[in-house]
Amino acid sequence: MKKDIQIGYEYFKNSSELNDIEQQLFERAKQARENAYAPYSQFLVGCAVLLENGDIYSGNNQENAAFPSGLCAERTTLFWVAANFPNEKIKKIFVVGGPKDFSEKNPPIPPCGACRQSLLEFETKQNENIDLYFSSMNEEVIKVQSIKDLLPFSFDATFL
Repeated sequence: MKKDIQIGYEYFKNSSELNDIEQQLFERAKQARENAYAPYSQFLVGCAVLLENGDIYSGNNQENAAFPSGLCAERTTLFWVAANFPNEKIKKIFVVGGPKDFSEKNPPIPPCGACRQSLLEFETKQNENIDLYFSSMNEEVIKVQSIKDLLPFSFDATFL
């Protein structure tokens, strides 16, 4: 028996199509991207997280000459938020990434596999979906309403 998997997502041609809070998250992620430490890959990523209390926090990727000792923007931000606000739910996360020498041809950049797994852990822990937005500097945006849309065959604690 064959089953098709359908991924639900929204596409925004430009960040101006986003609502006010989404635009704030986009701008904060773009700003965080500028402070990324990526001297080896030259691939800069910024992330902004909206908490249930309305606060926004951001982070970026941090590389290290001793690969793979660095960390992606999403996990840098998620882990800092969890360490400082362990009981606060994450409502939205916005990721903006791409090569340092940006080109209009760069598509929206989704989270890597490790970040998808980490995001899944946070959704599972808070028992509530996290709206995930990802973009490049060309301002095209893709939104999914759950990390499970990007990780349909996910591994979680139910397998342990």
